[in-house]
Amino acid sequence: MPDRLELHNDRLFPADTSCRSVARRLYEDIKGLPIISPHGHTDPAWFARNDCFPDPYTLLIAPDHYLLRMLYSQGIGMADIGIKGIKDICGASTSNPRAAWRIFAKHQHLFCGTPSGLWLDHVYKEVFGQSVRLSESTADEYYDSIAEQLTKDELRPRQIFDRFNIEFLSTTESAIDTLRYHKVLRDSDWNGNVATTYRPDSVVDPEHHQFKQSLQRFGELTGEDVYSWDGYLRAHRMRRADFIALGATATDHGHPTAQTANLSTDDCRKLFERVTTGRATPNEAELFRGQMLTEMARMSVDDGLVMQIHPGACRNHNAWLFDNYGSDKGADIPVRTEYTTALKPLLDEFGNSTDLTVIVFTLDETTYARELAPLAGHYPCLLLGPPWWFHDSPEGLLRFREQTTETAGFYNTAGFNDDTRALFSIPARHDTSRRVDCAYLARLVCEHRLSETDAHTIANDLTTTLPKRAYRIGDKS
Repeated sequence: MPDRLELHNDRLFPADTSCRSVARRLYEDIKGLPIISPHGHTDPAWFARNDCFPDPYTLLIAPDHYLLRMLYSQGIGMADIGIKGIKDICGASTSNPRAAWRIFAKHQHLFCGTPSGLWLDHVYKEVFGQSVRLSESTADEYYDSIAEQLTKDELRPRQIFDRFNIEFLSTTESAIDTLRYHKVLRDSDWNGNVATTYRPDSVVDPEHHQFKQSLQRFGELTGEDVYSWDGYLRAHRMRRADFIALGATATDHGHPTAQTANLSTDDCRKLFERVTTGRATPNEAELFRGQMLTEMARMSVDDGLVMQIHPGACRNHNAWLFDNYGSDKGADIPVRTEYTTALKPLLDEFGNSTDLTVIVFTLDETTYARELAPLAGHYPCLLLGPPWWFHDSPEGLLRFREQTTETAGFYNTAGFNDDTRALFSIPARHDTSRRVDCAYLARLVCEHRLSETDAHTIANDLTTTLPKRAYRIGDKS
């Protein structure tokens, strides 16, 4: 007999009954608030086309690197779960999605205790109305039920956006993206607020595998001489304006480290010449990335885009997997990241500005209390981004609050963002964050460190006020 699928009303709340009661009251106050999703990687084509999702596999498994990496860790090959190699002509995913789904269902035990397991159960129960757990024996039952529901108009992307009560959602596009789907959305009669985010990594990182081709395309799109330092900077300003015209409120920078630099104009020109001629050493590549963070901050002071820095991931650690299947297959690994010295050149120039917002993320939790909370607790331009990627789990969310609140407080943080490619996981991720915040606030109330009235205010602010303020959503100034 299959296990029942139940979502306990008190999940993630404190075990202590008095604290649990406080958490319940706090959560009841915020659970229905709109979702503000200011940083993510969903596909704007979904909303522009508004086509039905083809099948459960394509919807839930293929785009989710959290799932792919766990299955791969147990010796399940990418081809086994339907991911085609980069040399295959037939496309990005399997021609037999049911077979891949069965393999996924057979290995559900791998996700016990993980945030992915928590999110998936939420999707199965709340979106698709499943009453038993996914397993090898229920794989086809699940597949058929979800596939049938996906044919209905109410599960098209725009309708899901409205059903999930999403007030604002941002996607992320590269500096060389044509933004065609955001233009379709702008010109449509749908009122969903889907914006873009400027991600220039491929044209600012000399070690990016597509840097040479991207730089050429950058010049073609802008009509600027991107092989001269001045023309290159003008091209960035032009593209940023294009993104702003389509709703962008932020930029995003996924550099290997948080290193920044503030060179003279002459030194910038000399360094850029070495970069564009392919003669830059690894140290010079790092210096150039650091300089470009400072240049992006300078541009943000002028055009108002919020700046996000997401450092500390060793991308494509598994070289064989990258060569055969490409990026975003779960082979990125966190590395130690230093912030205090690394950010100082940028902060020396702009740290005291109230016209700049820099949201800093980390994959190195050891920096929360030692570096990031003290920095954000001092510099007016800095905010702490929420736990990211490997740490957006219930435990990770709680560790973040415990280690940063004593120094940065709540109001030097940016609220929550889901950073997801999986559209249907958005409400599950936000619900998890809301529950953990309520659990943490309830503990402070029960320890008589916070009044319940203040806790209600903070819970509301963490859910909507802070992300809107941090990302300047609705800011017409």
